[in-house]
Amino acid sequence: MHNKTEQVVSGLELWQWRTQAKAAAMKAGIEPKEVDWLLQEITPLEPLALRLESFKEQSKIELHLPLKDLNKLWQQRIEKRVPLQYLIGRARWRHFSLAVSPAVLIPRPETELIVDLAVEACKNNPSLAVGDWADLGTGSGAIAFGLADALTKTTIHAVDISPEALALARQNAYKLGFTDRIKFYLGSWFEPIKALKEQLSGIVSNPPYIPDEIIPHLMPEVAKHEPHLALAGGADGLDCIREVITFAPIYLRPGGILILEMMIGQAETVAKLLNATGKYSQIKICRDLAGIERFAIAHKSL
Repeated sequence: MHNKTEQVVSGLELWQWRTQAKAAAMKAGIEPKEVDWLLQEITPLEPLALRLESFKEQSKIELHLPLKDLNKLWQQRIEKRVPLQYLIGRARWRHFSLAVSPAVLIPRPETELIVDLAVEACKNNPSLAVGDWADLGTGSGAIAFGLADALTKTTIHAVDISPEALALARQNAYKLGFTDRIKFYLGSWFEPIKALKEQLSGIVSNPPYIPDEIIPHLMPEVAKHEPHLALAGGADGLDCIREVITFAPIYLRPGGILILEMMIGQAETVAKLLNATGKYSQIKICRDLAGIERFAIAHKSL
């Protein structure tokens, strides 16, 4: 029997639901491990207990929502391909748990490296580890939080054109305790931070970089549910990257660093765009953990 709030189930009941949910996932071509990610969010169960199925013997397991609602949630994942992070309203990124919604892109594991690249650059040039940094197109605020956490002597200026995204980023900053380290701005790219010309130690951006015509053919989780504003980069996917490359030297101090994320196949063109300005030095392309040329790094010429 459930208690009056219908939020307690037996281990056997939950085991049966988990078994059925994993079978439905496999049939739909969805990773079965997503079932356990969901259960970790809505139960006190640890990953090991789920993997060993030791929870099956427990007489009571508390749920954050009734089992019938959990079932409805999972049906949306299976039938409508709604990303799990949107269904639970949270995404794990680095060591953060971030609030997310369909107003923001779900932060990707590969993007975590952008913070590591910033940290590495600061080790090579400690003067970069102080002062002001900008995160352009902050979305949920993930990169800004990663920078604020790793570069403790900096102020992060986070910009987004979406009021909904910015509201979510502010909410995340408050819960993570970063409100005194990060300033938020509503607007397009550099437009709201004009007062920071020639002041930034670093600029980081994971901009929209997918060619418009490709978006409808992406996996349905992305094409149908993630915000196209955060995906679409124009005809060749490089509209936003061009804008950032063009205007970044106006905002970076001499020797300041620009770190950009891009998609597979864009590295050569992005390197050429950086070179063509004549305003950057030490231009470098870095690969992600899958070996894909994912990031471009450049310093404003002295």
